Parts: sequence; structure tokens; C-alpha cells
Amino acid sequence: MEENVKSEVVEQTTNEILELVNTKLTEWGASVKTADSIDEWVLLLLIIILALSVDMVLRRVVLRLVRNIVRRTKASWDDMLFDHSVLSRMCNIVIPLTIYALLPIAFPSGDNHSLLTTILYRGVDIYIVVAFVRFFNAVIRMAFEIADKRPALHGRPIKGLMQTCQVIVLCIASILIIAIIIDKSPTMLLTGLGASAAVLMLIFQNSILGFVAGIQLSVNKMLKVGDWISMPSHGVDGVIEEVALTTVKIRAWDNTLQTIPPYLLVNEPFDNWQAMFETGGRRIKRSLNIDMTSVKFVDDKLLERIAQNELAKAAIADIATKTEEGLPLTNLDLFTRSVTRFVATHPRINGNMLSMVRQLQPTQWGMPIELYCFSADTRWVYYEGLQNEIMAYIVALAPCFELKVYQAPSSYDVKA
Repeated sequence: MEENVKSEVVEQTTNEILELVNTKLTEWGASVKTADSIDEWVLLLLIIILALSVDMVLRRVVLRLVRNIVRRTKASWDDMLFDHSVLSRMCNIVIPLTIYALLPIAFPSGDNHSLLTTILYRGVDIYIVVAFVRFFNAVIRMAFEIADKRPALHGRPIKGLMQTCQVIVLCIASILIIAIIIDKSPTMLLTGLGASAAVLMLIFQNSILGFVAGIQLSVNKMLKVGDWISMPSHGVDGVIEEVALTTVKIRAWDNTLQTIPPYLLVNEPFDNWQAMFETGGRRIKRSLNIDMTSVKFVDDKLLERIAQNELAKAAIADIATKTEEGLPLTNLDLFTRSVTRFVATHPRINGNMLSMVRQLQPTQWGMPIELYCFSADTRWVYYEGLQNEIMAYIVALAPCFELKVYQAPSSYDVKA
């Protein structure tokens, strides 16, 4: 009996000792695991500090060295290509790449990551994609600014092409980020996008049309920034300020902004007045109506009256008063010849372009006399001033030849 009691006591004691040992081992294992976890995050912190240190060294030493080298070159394009924003965004790529390269040191457990570690790995991958997108966008922007500085491309509508390149980069980055988040291959996403191509074309319809229109406008040299265009069908009349991917901004003459899609400039007619400025001649096309009852042959009596008027006498100097066949001219013929001479000798009229004074089809308002010539100064204010000066001279000269300028009867005419 005593032996049985002793064996039970020994067995109970042994069990208690084993339970105590197991408890201590479990606590020691948990503490070891906790220590390992703390070590991993400490290593991650050190990796981040190292990446930031490398970035700082690149900015303080390498970038400064590159800027000094670029400034000493004679070319100007490298100053823009190696601009501060481009180099800074290039340095931003170093931080996620360094973290990504050293991350397995802190978390060497292969694919058996915890949820937090998995999020960390995918977050670093997304950071790398975003850093590369920002760098590519900066390079694209600087490349197009360099292209815009070239005389052959200055002012051309290439901003739409730049925005198209940026959209393409952004779409690729979006696909990569989504693939990282759902842990799938990007090719699978591209396959799915192919099935929804019709929907995407509907969504990006204006962007696609704007991209094609921008290429046509640029290749055919239809317009550029700073050109004066007018499109009466849409009430557009002003100077182009910007040609983007989906809109064309036009500064109207009342300083309001008008916007139209680029494809309208390809599909519908518009007037580009820039060629007028480049040729150095702005057309003057004005007319006035002569009362046909005042038209008569030139006789000695009329010539005497003209001789008494200094303005009319100077106007017909060296102008024949008869035709080549010896027939008398009319006062209207003499008047148009004197106006033709006045315009041809005017210092502010472009003598290299067409200049004439002609009669148009008679109407119930009289005989229209049209002046057609080109101003040598294409600026708006000077052009309008020259027009006013010439038309005022013609109106004042007509009575000297006993011609009446027709105008609709007024209360003054009724009283007279």
C-alpha cells in the first residue's frame, strides 16, 4: 500500500516538473520570438536611415557635381534636361530601391511573411513605381520644353503630345500598382483591358480625338501659340494661348477666354490671320456709294473749278483728262484715277501688293466705288488709323469733282 502511494506521489511530482518546464520553455520561446521581431523592425529602421543617407549624399555631392559640369558646357539643352526638378526626382528613386534591395536582410523568411510584412513589401513596390512615374514625367516635360525652344517647333501645338505621353506613363503605372495590390501578373490585367477596349475608347474619346488633332495641327503647321484665328461658326475670334490635349484656349479681343476642342480646328474651316502679319500687308477693302445723277463728262467749266481747288488740282496733276481715243472722261473716271494715284504714292501703303480703285455693280443706293489695297503696317491701331485717313480723304475729294456721295435720306434732306 505504501509503495502505491509513493509511486503516485512520484508520478504527480514528475508531471508538475514537466508542466513547469514546458511553461518556462514556452515563455522563453515567446521572448525569443519577440526579440527577433524587434530586431527585424530595428533593422528596417536602420535600412530606412541608410537609404535617406544615400539620398542626402547624392543630393549634396553628386548632383552638385553634375550641375557644375552642365553649367560649363556650351549647349543649353543639357541645362534644362538636368534641371533641379529632374535630378531631384531621380534621387527620389534611390530611396525605395535601397529599401527594396536591403529588405530581405530584415525579413529573411522568404514567402512566409506576416500580413504586416506583406503590406510593407507591396508598399515599397508601389513606392518604386510612383518614384519612376514622377521621374519620367519630369523628363518628358523637360524634353518638350527643349523641343519648344527650337525655332522650327517654337509655338507649335506640342503640349497635347506631351500630355499624351504623360497619360500613357500614368496608365502603365496604374496597371502595375493594381497588379501589385492584388498580387497578379500585369499581363492578366492587360488581357482584361482588351475586352473593355470599347468602353475605354468611349471614356477617352475626347483625349484620343485631341491627340490625333494635335498631330495633324503640328505636322501640317496649321497654327501655333500666338496666332490670331477666327471661326465665325463658333463665335471664336482671338489669339491662341494654349493648345492642350483636350482644349484650345483662345484669348478674345475683350480679354475673355474661349475654349474649343482641338478636333474642331481639323474638321471645320477657320481663318488664321498670322500669314497676314508675316507677309507685311493688311488688306483695306472699303467702298462708298456715288449718286449716279452727279456723274457727267469733264468739260472746260469743270476743269476751271477743279483748278481753283488746291486739293483737286493736286489730285489730277499729270492725269490726262481724255481717253487715248480723245474722248472726254467723266468726272467719276477722273475721280477714281486721282484716288488710284493717291493710294499708289501713299508712304504707308504696301506698294508690292495689289492696289486698285474699281467700280462695282450699281444698286439702288448708287454707284459703289471700292478701294482695294494693303496697309504696310499690320498693327491694328495703325491699320484702322490709315483706313480712316484714306476714306476721309476720298469723301472730302468727291465734291471737288462735283460728285455727290449717296446716303439714305434723312430729316435734314427732307427739310432741304
